[in-house]
Amino acid sequence: MDRPHLPLNALRAFEAAARHLNFTRAGVELCVSQGAVSHQVAQLERRLGVPLFRRLPRGLALTDEGLALVPVLADAFDRVAATLDRYAEGRYREVLTLGVVGTFAAGWLLERLPDFARVHPQVDLRVMTNNNRVDLAGEGLDLSIRFGDGAWQGTHAEPVLPAPLTPLCAPAVAARLADPADLARVTLLRSYRADEWPRWFAAAGAHCPPLRGPVFDSSMPMAVAAATGLGVALAPATMFARELAADRLVRPFAIEVATGRYWLTRLMSRPDNAAMAAFRAWLSETVALAE
Repeated sequence: MDRPHLPLNALRAFEAAARHLNFTRAGVELCVSQGAVSHQVAQLERRLGVPLFRRLPRGLALTDEGLALVPVLADAFDRVAATLDRYAEGRYREVLTLGVVGTFAAGWLLERLPDFARVHPQVDLRVMTNNNRVDLAGEGLDLSIRFGDGAWQGTHAEPVLPAPLTPLCAPAVAARLADPADLARVTLLRSYRADEWPRWFAAAGAHCPPLRGPVFDSSMPMAVAAATGLGVALAPATMFARELAADRLVRPFAIEVATGRYWLTRLMSRPDNAAMAAFRAWLSETVALAE
C-alpha cells in the first residue's frame, strides 16, 4: 500500500482498541466516540478484506490477522512518538544509551556528567550500569565503558583510563598489616577474576595464600565490605578516591598490579552518530584534564 493512501486514523483506532479490547475505552483515549472507533475499525477491516476482531457479548477478541497487525503498529507508533519527543523545548535531542560498569560509574563518571549535560544539552543520555558483563547489541547500547584487555570480538575499543589494582581495607585492618605476608592472616575479598590476587602477590614478591574469602561481581560492594572491616579488597584505588580521602578506606601497601583498564566500546557494525562522537570527545578531554 502506498504511503499517501495509508488509513492512518483507522490504524490508530485499531491499535488503541486492540490494547484496550474495548471500543469505548479506545474512544476515551483518542477523544472520540465509541461509534467513531467502531466505524474506523470496520472501514479498516473492509479495506483489508479480513476481520481484525471477534465481537463478543462482553468485549472484543483479536483474530489471528489482528494479532499479526498489532505489534507492527505498536512499534511504528512508539518509534514516531519517541522521535517527536526529541523535539522537546524547541530543539532536537539525540538519545545516547550508555552502558557503564558500576565501579567506573560511581567512582568517576557520575560526578562529571553535569559537565557533559552543560556542554551537550542536545544529547539525551541514558545510563545503564552493569557488572562488566554486557551485551551491546542485545541491550541496545550505543556505547559501553567496561573493564578488561580491550579484546572483545566484533567490538571497537578505545582506552579510557588505567585501573591498576591495589589492596584496600579499613584503617583497623590496615593496622595489622606490616608486610604483604601479613595478608595471609586476614580475609581476602575476591572478584570473579580468579587470577587477580595471585598476580598481585607475584608483583609483591610474596607467596599467595589459599583464597577462601567472599566473591563479588563488582568492586563497589567489595570495597563497601572492606570498609566495614570484613576483609581486604583488591580494587582500583582511582575509583575510590572519596573513600580514601575520608579514611573510610586506606592502602596498606603501595604495590599495584595492572590486570586491565577501562575502555569505551561500541559494536564495529554500529554506525557512529553525532551523540556518540560528542560523548567520546568529551570523555577523552575530561580524562586528560583529570590526569
